[in-house]
Amino acid sequence: MSKFNRTNKVTNRRISKSSISKTLLVEVSWEVCNQVGGIYTVIRSKAPTMVKKWEENYTLLGPYVHDQAQAAFEPLPLEESNAVCRAVKRMQESGLDVHYGEWLVTGKPKVVLVNPNSVYDRLGEIKYNLWDHHGIPLPSQDDWLDKSAAFGELSRIFFSILAEEETSKNIIGHFHEWMSSTAIPELRYEGVNISTIFTTHATMLGRYLAANDQEFYHHLPFFDWEKEAINFNIEPQVRIERAAAHGAHVLTTVSEVTGQECIHLLGRKPDEITPNGLNIERFTALHEFQNLHKEYKEKIHQFVMAHFFPSYTFDLDNTLYFFTSGRFEYKNKGFDTTLEALAKLNYRLKQEQSDVNVVMFFVTKRPYQSVNPDVLHSRAVMEELRHTTKMIQNQIGERLFYAAASSDDHKLPELNEFVDEYWKLRFRRTLQSWKSGGLPSVVTHNLYDDHNDEILNFLRSSNLLNHEDDRVKVVYHPDFISPSSPLFGMEYGQFVRGCHLGVFPSYYEPWGYTPLEAMASGVPSVTSDLAGFGDYVVNNLQDHEEKGIYVIDRKNANFDAGADQLAYKLHKFIKMDRRQRISQRNKTEHNSTFFDWHNLIHHYDKAHNLAITRNKKGM
Repeated sequence: MSKFNRTNKVTNRRISKSSISKTLLVEVSWEVCNQVGGIYTVIRSKAPTMVKKWEENYTLLGPYVHDQAQAAFEPLPLEESNAVCRAVKRMQESGLDVHYGEWLVTGKPKVVLVNPNSVYDRLGEIKYNLWDHHGIPLPSQDDWLDKSAAFGELSRIFFSILAEEETSKNIIGHFHEWMSSTAIPELRYEGVNISTIFTTHATMLGRYLAANDQEFYHHLPFFDWEKEAINFNIEPQVRIERAAAHGAHVLTTVSEVTGQECIHLLGRKPDEITPNGLNIERFTALHEFQNLHKEYKEKIHQFVMAHFFPSYTFDLDNTLYFFTSGRFEYKNKGFDTTLEALAKLNYRLKQEQSDVNVVMFFVTKRPYQSVNPDVLHSRAVMEELRHTTKMIQNQIGERLFYAAASSDDHKLPELNEFVDEYWKLRFRRTLQSWKSGGLPSVVTHNLYDDHNDEILNFLRSSNLLNHEDDRVKVVYHPDFISPSSPLFGMEYGQFVRGCHLGVFPSYYEPWGYTPLEAMASGVPSVTSDLAGFGDYVVNNLQDHEEKGIYVIDRKNANFDAGADQLAYKLHKFIKMDRRQRISQRNKTEHNSTFFDWHNLIHHYDKAHNLAITRNKKGM
């Protein structure tokens, strides 16, 4: 059991069907029907399990964002017998822009979407109340804070009306992150009869401090939260977060690691750890996942050939594809540790005179002007070369057949004679225009701030620049991979399936979906014990390395030691033979069900039970 979980009987019990039938649960998030960041994945992937468990007693509350709602929301008629519908109708009658319907994702959960703009004329009053009642200062002309305050006010109105409309059932309001949570302290201030839960997926202050302090975790108990919030100019957000954490009946967070932040930065110990899961069924490919790996690896081969082969060639059959991805947070995401480990790995493989090549992909989002013209040209010329060789192949095949059928000679003819001069010349010209003497670029796009980019600066200073004798080669792709990408032309999930290993040694990662998504796709990965996912694996999944989840120790190790560990684990993976890698992919994919929401939802059950109990007791 988590060290944060309380020992009373309530938290050790799953919520019963009887309790569910007498309870309305409304989950509130800025990312309901609104894809912004990682919480969207949490809410969306959890929805099918929640709908199955709670049925008509489960509703989501989010912002009405027209462009996203157009694609993901379907309006439904308001039913008089439904308390949520009655609350929506009353809000509409008062002139508020509120919508009721289904979110068009798996499970089709019922959703209420509120338009923050519909209370912008009252922003002054809303901000005054937050300051007067809770000491939360909201400066003017800050769009995010204005949206948060407006969304929180609409959430407050909705729950106040819902509590009037539904008096025979318990009502739980479960709020995710600071953007949705200004309603919590106001609902408690007004004494509205609902049970409240606040889940922080990452403390606002923790993210800033971790990115700017090499010893963040050692210094964590000693930070002055108020001073640091002012220093980073995020005092309003931090005060909102603290007010929600202290105002909610129940505080939860997604990992033991973030639980420490809650204690020291929010001033409250979490009541429950609610780890994130996935709807594993979405990723399931049954016995096909090995075939899918082969299919998508072949697509990556095509990119690698276009990118590297104009300069030099190597054996693709003896090449491993590693990748990392996510927001560009150089230190927090562990990009710095990954690069240091790659440099060490490259040196070691060269010393061993290894014949293995590793191509490491960095997939993140950075401001860029365009795709590098040389990279794009190389891809286009390779496709021209493919077309030319295909035409030559067809011509030879047809003429060889006729020659063989009409000849008494049993010897293979000189195939060169079957190719027209036109195609011979075109073949030579295409090949000449494709081959170049320069090194393959380490970055696929022209960045706006090339000279200040931390990844590029490390690659340059360490001379990890895709030399022919480098065993580790780097491809930095500063844009997310999608089917519209001229370089890959595939979905990100397909790209992941085509790789051999994901590398995510995060320094600050409250949970970390990327290694979990890799696992669900049957792809082993490396994470760290400072990532919530990695910490959970270490404490809950036995023999995790055999199952394809490598965890490096960053809690007790400094930067250099962490990079050494990572280099060692990467080297260990490289030394596996093909049969061992296939076996590990099977285990990885099989054990991903451990993280299915169906198996993790009981953590939320405990939080829901505890919130109802505390509300009834007036706590």
